[in-house]
Amino acid sequence: MHKVKPVKVRVHIFISGRVQGVFFRSETRYETRKRGVKGWVRNIRDGRVEAVFEGEEKAVKELLEFCKRGPSGGKVTHVDVQWESYTGEFKDFQIKYGF
Repeated sequence: MHKVKPVKVRVHIFISGRVQGVFFRSETRYETRKRGVKGWVRNIRDGRVEAVFEGEEKAVKELLEFCKRGPSGGKVTHVDVQWESYTGEFKDFQIKYGF
């Protein structure tokens, strides 16, 4: 009996609500590192948070659930999810600074 190789996925998301200034990026990085997910997260000018996650499907879906809740000081009102083709381009997970 051989193991089934986990499916790798990529998702590009935009999170709306009270999501800047509430440690959303640092909490997201913490959650990704626990799960071995790679990619990036950043604040964008319009007040949303943007992120790209790549990793095992189960871990990425768990991160999406975190992003729908956000950190305790935030209030997420909407998450726009765009599934994309997995690329494997990331070595780790980073917080991007600046707009």
